[in-house]
Amino acid sequence: MDDAHYRYNSAMRDRIAANLRGFDRSPAPAEGLKHAAVAITLVRDDKGEGAYVLTRRTPRLNSHAGQFALPGGRIDAGETPIEGALRELREEVNLHLGEDAVLGVLDDYRTQSGYLITPIVVWGGADAEMEANPHEVARIHRITFRELNRPDSPEFVDIPESERPVIRLLMGDDDALHAPSAAMVYQFREVGLFGRQTRVAHLGEPVWAWQ
Repeated sequence: MDDAHYRYNSAMRDRIAANLRGFDRSPAPAEGLKHAAVAITLVRDDKGEGAYVLTRRTPRLNSHAGQFALPGGRIDAGETPIEGALRELREEVNLHLGEDAVLGVLDDYRTQSGYLITPIVVWGGADAEMEANPHEVARIHRITFRELNRPDSPEFVDIPESERPVIRLLMGDDDALHAPSAAMVYQFREVGLFGRQTRVAHLGEPVWAWQ
């Protein structure tokens, strides 16, 4: 991507929306799994370029405390995945968006911990202002598309506990985003930014994320 393609503007929105419309999404049956949704929310960074929203979970949570995560959670009874993702976005980072902000939906992802996660790609808007819910979110991060596209990332690691290669996306000098979030963000990069028909169901999570 050249510099112009990183600019957060209507042309970027149109490109990503067109790539998502052309994606042959692969839904998965719940089959007794708990259904959840996450929002891959696209915002502008302080240099006017594209970024996505990532949170750091508070250390007080009962599960996955202190980890990086996409805004999201379990879908309530009667909700669609889109409704659930937008609700979680409001609850976690106080960003209120309507369904007209949804650009598309990526593949469902099954986790080792018993969830089926539906990723919803959302356009946050150039003036998106967010506030962390202190009960769930310790910090809000805007991870730039340049960082998402860095040449040394993602990494794929073999582990003895699973036949699925574990994916991680490198961030900064010493941080990394792990699956399931890493798998879904990687698919967004491939599909949304480049229009590639890339699957991620074969990519696994680190053992500590299986709980």
